[in-house]
Amino acid sequence: MAAGHAVGAGGGERGVIGELIAWLTDPAHWTGPGGVLAQTLLHLYYCVVSVAAASLVAVPLGVYIGHTGRGSVLVVGVGNAMRALPTLGLVTLLVLGFGLGELPALAGLVILAIPSILSGAYAGVRNAPADAVDAAKGMGMTAAQRLWQVELPTALPLVLGGVRSAMLQVVATAAVAAYVGLGGLGRILLDGLKISDYAQMASAAIVIAVLAVLLDLVLAGATRLLVPRGLQLAARRGGKD
Repeated sequence: MAAGHAVGAGGGERGVIGELIAWLTDPAHWTGPGGVLAQTLLHLYYCVVSVAAASLVAVPLGVYIGHTGRGSVLVVGVGNAMRALPTLGLVTLLVLGFGLGELPALAGLVILAIPSILSGAYAGVRNAPADAVDAAKGMGMTAAQRLWQVELPTALPLVLGGVRSAMLQVVATAAVAAYVGLGGLGRILLDGLKISDYAQMASAAIVIAVLAVLLDLVLAGATRLLVPRGLQLAARRGGKD
């Protein structure tokens, strides 16, 4: 009996995997306005727009606080508080306040992305090599010159690291946009949940995971292109310390 049960369980697993493969390889699921390709592009749009908007807010604020030393407690407090916010609850609250549409969902994703980018920008500038900053002062550089020519270049690895971290969080969370009537890969997942189509739900989750990996690889490549290798190695050593 035990052996028969094991075979049955194995057959069930093979059945689920077969359904998943069948769903993913069906061209009908990939084409059209509601297909995987269109919804992936929409999901990507939500992610890029929200992380870009968060960067416009968080990078200048983090650089200012890191350079001046003012408000460092605020960075820690606000960052921890914003990380604790449930994104779905926040989006729902924004929908109640502003109505259905892209604004509430994107606003929730922007708020989710800010802490990582803010922390990266702040830490990068704040931890600029003291000997390099002192040398710049000795050369007669102004505070603005030290910021642009010394602190920001050395902070770039951590700034981009914060953006990468924020992007991964947003890609995984952007599925909540479907709960307020928007599209994206979350729509495919939610539609599968409504009809108990587990192959569809699993397929949407797999595509979201693949999209996250691809975006992280793109940002990692951008980091290698923009940041000199010496600074990358220094940032890694600093992270280990």
